[in-house]
Amino acid sequence: MEGLTVEVDGSDVRLVGADRVLAVLAELAHHPAGIGLEEIARAMDSPKPTIHRALAALRRAGFAARDGYGRYILGDEFLRLAFLHHEARPDHVRVLPILEALCARYGETVHYATLDGRSVVYRSKVDPPAGQVRLTSVVGGRNPAHCTAVGKVLLAAALPTEQAVRDWAGDRPLETPTGRSLGTVEDLHRDLVRIRERGYAVDDQENEPGVNCVAVLAHLTSPTVASGAVSVSGLAYRTPLESLVDDLPAIRAIVAGEPAGSRP
Repeated sequence: MEGLTVEVDGSDVRLVGADRVLAVLAELAHHPAGIGLEEIARAMDSPKPTIHRALAALRRAGFAARDGYGRYILGDEFLRLAFLHHEARPDHVRVLPILEALCARYGETVHYATLDGRSVVYRSKVDPPAGQVRLTSVVGGRNPAHCTAVGKVLLAAALPTEQAVRDWAGDRPLETPTGRSLGTVEDLHRDLVRIRERGYAVDDQENEPGVNCVAVLAHLTSPTVASGAVSVSGLAYRTPLESLVDDLPAIRAIVAGEPAGSRP
């Protein structure tokens, strides 16, 4: 009987029926500009009649379509369902694989947070394995935004001018939990300018002594509007801030959902 053969866990597995159709669907996803029948058959090392039957099934369901050049592309119904599912997933669920990957890479606590007035709210958190020292932060907990890396990177996006920073601060003084905290509007504005220029924020023991963080924006629902921010929070004696900053390309790649390779 005709079928597709793919490698699964190092072994060749023959696909038939629904599995075969799903394999063709997955291959289509790699060709957003479209792909011809002969090309996809060659790419999957399978007879054209086999591929054609799978594509016909996908087209009947609206999961595949043909463009004006006769190439096969993902169908509107598939895209509708994918976007519907994506939009329905809460941020804290959507971001969990990112946090887990960062925690595994650095062995430190990782947070996802959003801005709420003068505070950040931790929406999700992943701790290192049991037995290691962990941070006391909790999901749903709050900290002053201007003292945390996640807060400052979100403020940098939300407050583009010094006057905007003054309006945000209002009449209340800025809290200074540690001697390193930013205590004036002028200092905070200067730091936000630097954050916008370099695209990340740091917390150099500004919220809690002995704890430093680096944070970047997270775009979970839009490529242009940040849904929140992700930070790697390390104990200063164990993970110096400089080491996190040096590894920012990998952090950015993981937050963007791209492979980051293995840490040197």
